[in-house]
Amino acid sequence: MCWRNRPRPTRATLSTKLTDLPPILEEKHYGEASTFTPQNLLREARRQKAIAEADVPAVCVLDPDGDLVRRLYSNGQARLDRSWSCYHTQLYRVSQAGLELGNL
Repeated sequence: MCWRNRPRPTRATLSTKLTDLPPILEEKHYGEASTFTPQNLLREARRQKAIAEADVPAVCVLDPDGDLVRRLYSNGQARLDRSWSCYHTQLYRVSQAGLELGNL
């Protein structure tokens, strides 16, 4: 019987009968390391965007609402890092007391 034609599992059977799950949810290996590491994702983004490899600052500050980045950038203290290869964020670099910080 095709998995599509099986009766929909109930909450009670889901916890006990993993064979009723569609194939995409079977055979998971939660104890193994992920294939999607930050290093691999950035390497592939650099390759796809034809960006040379560059060091990431040792310390990065997360700024979810962007207030810190906007203030530092408007004061000329932060500069956009053109070598940052992530598709969904921008990295700004800030130097404070001899330490270079990344700001995302």
